[in-house]
Amino acid sequence: MKRPKQHFGTWAAVTAFIAAAIVAALSGESPRAQSASADTDAPVLVQLRPNFYLIAGAGGNIVMQVGPDGVILVDSGAGEMSDKVLATIRRITPLPIRYIINTSMDADHVGGNDKLVRAGLSILPGAVVAGAGLSDDLVSNSGRASVLAHENVLARMTAATAPAIPFGLFPTKTFAYRLYSMYLNGEGIQVIHMPAAHTDGDTIVFFRRGDVIATGDIIDTTRWPVIDIKRGGTVQGEIDALNRLMDLSILNVPLQWQPDRTFLVPGHGFVYDKLDLLEYRDAVTVVRDRVQNLLDEGKTLAQVKAANPTLGYRSQYGSDSGPWTTDMFVETIYNELAAKKGKK
Repeated sequence: MKRPKQHFGTWAAVTAFIAAAIVAALSGESPRAQSASADTDAPVLVQLRPNFYLIAGAGGNIVMQVGPDGVILVDSGAGEMSDKVLATIRRITPLPIRYIINTSMDADHVGGNDKLVRAGLSILPGAVVAGAGLSDDLVSNSGRASVLAHENVLARMTAATAPAIPFGLFPTKTFAYRLYSMYLNGEGIQVIHMPAAHTDGDTIVFFRRGDVIATGDIIDTTRWPVIDIKRGGTVQGEIDALNRLMDLSILNVPLQWQPDRTFLVPGHGFVYDKLDLLEYRDAVTVVRDRVQNLLDEGKTLAQVKAANPTLGYRSQYGSDSGPWTTDMFVETIYNELAAKKGKK
């Protein structure tokens, strides 16, 4: 399923157009996507399900679920966009923000935590921990919304020194195991740790009834997946995470013209379904295998790059400029495989 390339003036417009077009094609309905105002930098709202929305153009993609308990957000976007994100949320509902779930420690995913948490309301009642030795303020975040992330996210954020990350962006609640589950808004929500993928703190958020998965930067449709080796990311962990997403997602194969399928919302870019994910996973795996074959032939890094192991995929997934290029992706694969080979 190839996506035609379009050219627009702003990234928000690009994201909104493609996400809206895909949702429309999948559902047979006109997607409800529009800017909050004439401001070209305003976030764009795309309705995925009756109670699920994508807020695009505010840094990393934000998934919003709305229900009787309030608003659940997956990621909070960039800090400078917080006011506009909050205004976008208020276009849909006056209900309080209850939870923010961070998929990683990246600034464009956690930057809005402080302001959006302060605009929220804890879902926990007073005196919930009487006799437990903990204060209500500690458990309920002083009455504000809660921020959930894997403990590695908090560890990386507290360790950052240049520049130091403000305390207000830290998660207020962490988990150490592979899976954290909760039930809110009539929805089973599973927060699943994907170790050593984009980083060592990545999580995906699976809304089971809505069949929507927020993938964070494990999927980035604007470029090859970013492998942040300084923060524990690995190519093999990335492929493992993509395979796990394949296991969790469903495509209505007999009735593909119907809207029933899993929506995968990436950290950046447009909404995927399982067929898109299949192409993306296969592209990453094929490039990894090509680099492995060239390495086994004794090729140097320069020779591997010259052989163009991303051939056939470069125009769709690659980027020759910006903070994460195709050459950087190939070099990361080569270094990881070479280190593994050296240990044998």
